[in-house]
Amino acid sequence: MTKDGWRVDCWFDPSCPLTWLTARWLLRLAERELITVDWHLMSLSVLNEGRADDPEGDPDGYLWVPVRICAAVLDRHGPAALLRFYRALWEREPGVENDWLNDFVEALGTAGLPADLVRAGESAAFDAAIRASHARGVALVGPGLGTPVVRLRDRSGVDRAFFGPVITAEVGDEDGLRLWRAMIELAAVTPFTELKTPGLT
Repeated sequence: MTKDGWRVDCWFDPSCPLTWLTARWLLRLAERELITVDWHLMSLSVLNEGRADDPEGDPDGYLWVPVRICAAVLDRHGPAALLRFYRALWEREPGVENDWLNDFVEALGTAGLPADLVRAGESAAFDAAIRASHARGVALVGPGLGTPVVRLRDRSGVDRAFFGPVITAEVGDEDGLRLWRAMIELAAVTPFTELKTPGLT
């Protein structure tokens, strides 16, 4: 853990732009040694199974591809490689984000990973692992929510999980620290469940 004792678990679908903004916020906090982050996979495709509508507009199942590649990276090369690949999916160069995912083969190369991992995107070989990781995250917050799921733990015994925070634009260091402090305060209030503003559906 960090000097402040905070460990964060983040469950993410690598294809979600809003989740990437949350991940960037967590990464900046980690760079400042305020938190330690462990990254876990979840899947919007799994989340939306059985629904009559298609909230992600993905009738062909494209969103399975990036999370399957991530699962292969994690299985074969470990969590540090998973984070490198996740960053490479969204950053054209360090610190510069895209509006959508980079080319998978390019991202693998940027992360120092074999290009043939891209083939995992069309295979169900890691689906069971994805579903198991997804289930662990969803179990913390309940069904029907989304990505990301963020769990906060510290040495004092605080152990809370939330859907979100959902961030709609990059936050600077000052606002990022303010948001983190607010989450710590909310996590300490055991009956607290949800806080939401209008704007996203």
